[in-house]
Amino acid sequence: MIRKLQLTALFFVSGFGAMAQQIDSTYDNNHYKERCALFAKMPHPKNVIVFLGNSITEAGKWNDILPGLPVQNRGISGDNSFGVIARLPEIIADRPAKIFLLIGVNDLKREVPVPVIVNNYKRMVEMIKKGSPRTKVYLQSVLPVNDSMLIEPFRKVTNANVQLLNQALQQLAQDNGYAYVNLHEPFADERGQLKKNETPDGLHLKVSSYPAWVNYLRSKKYL
Repeated sequence: MIRKLQLTALFFVSGFGAMAQQIDSTYDNNHYKERCALFAKMPHPKNVIVFLGNSITEAGKWNDILPGLPVQNRGISGDNSFGVIARLPEIIADRPAKIFLLIGVNDLKREVPVPVIVNNYKRMVEMIKKGSPRTKVYLQSVLPVNDSMLIEPFRKVTNANVQLLNQALQQLAQDNGYAYVNLHEPFADERGQLKKNETPDGLHLKVSSYPAWVNYLRSKKYL
């Protein structure tokens, strides 16, 4: 049965004040359950490099682009920050060497307030610090969108909110001694939009764009 949590709550988030709003925290649909079931049956080696996130992460051919490295793709299409919190314990139990985290755009699509998303990130950080303190964490910026290409379901994602979220993530990384990975550097155009030649729909990346992502991580000595 798909979880349907329509949360109405008063959120007090440091730096953002208070807000009362109905929050859609749904995450465990059939695809989520199937991916989690697959992950549970896969080998669980230590000291791996985990790419963790939603469809943008799931689409990456990380093992092909990074041959010879112990890489795990833990992306789930449609996932949000609530879903990552739910499955993070299994990931950190294996004590990964690195986690490259990218989540939040599906929260924005559902109009989850930025302070709520940031608070979920704080929970993730606390979980990793407690459960796997030696893991190096890379908080990757949410990608910009290209307004002119977005289909109707994605039009609630705005670059203004992306910017607000990324500013908070950069500060969170700094506060915790983590790296902030600014993916806008390789993928944003001069107007701050997702480059048209890198995206099929204004939100996702083309499969052929992922080597540029990896090259950027390498240029920053993250890989």
